[in-house]
Amino acid sequence: MKTIALTGTSRTDLGKKSTKALRNAGLVPCVLYGGEKNHHFSLTTKALRDLIYTNEFRTAEVELDGAKYKAIIKTIQFHPVTDAIQHVDLLELVEGQTVLAEIPVKLVGAAKGVKTGGVLMQKIRKLKIKTTPDQLTSVIEVNVEHLDLGKSIRIREVKVADGIEIMNSGGIPLASVEIPRALRSSEAKVEEVEAEAEAAE
Repeated sequence: MKTIALTGTSRTDLGKKSTKALRNAGLVPCVLYGGEKNHHFSLTTKALRDLIYTNEFRTAEVELDGAKYKAIIKTIQFHPVTDAIQHVDLLELVEGQTVLAEIPVKLVGAAKGVKTGGVLMQKIRKLKIKTTPDQLTSVIEVNVEHLDLGKSIRIREVKVADGIEIMNSGGIPLASVEIPRALRSSEAKVEEVEAEAEAAE
């Protein structure tokens, strides 16, 4: 799993005026919490890019006043019009302490049903997991080779490493092989012809 190194500048003035001035200067107000104390600091938008604009789950190593903290992003506020990053909350990762995180899902393997004309549909893009920092992973791979036409794989069937608990409802379909309308019509036609042939006999 990739870790992004960030060097923050500590903030003492937390008022609206100071926050606005930071944003005008191209900086993003941030908070690191979950450890012994909360840390208020700022980062450049450029520094945050590799952590935020990615399809992978990544951790951060935040350096503040000479000390380093391992963390993950919990919430991001974007400007409603420009989509500029307005504020970032990071959760400090403490050894042995459980953490909730949303991990991207990657489907692997060629589904059996796709080979016979079906279309593989991924319904869930991320899974919420509960685990310790040492068990965090950048992606959860789900094998779909066995999926036939019209079949689904549900969250309860997803295999993860020991020490990782999936928090989503187990009955929700994660991926399925849909039968295209053209294929469905073709099958219906074949059935109709077969039925007519049987009736004629």
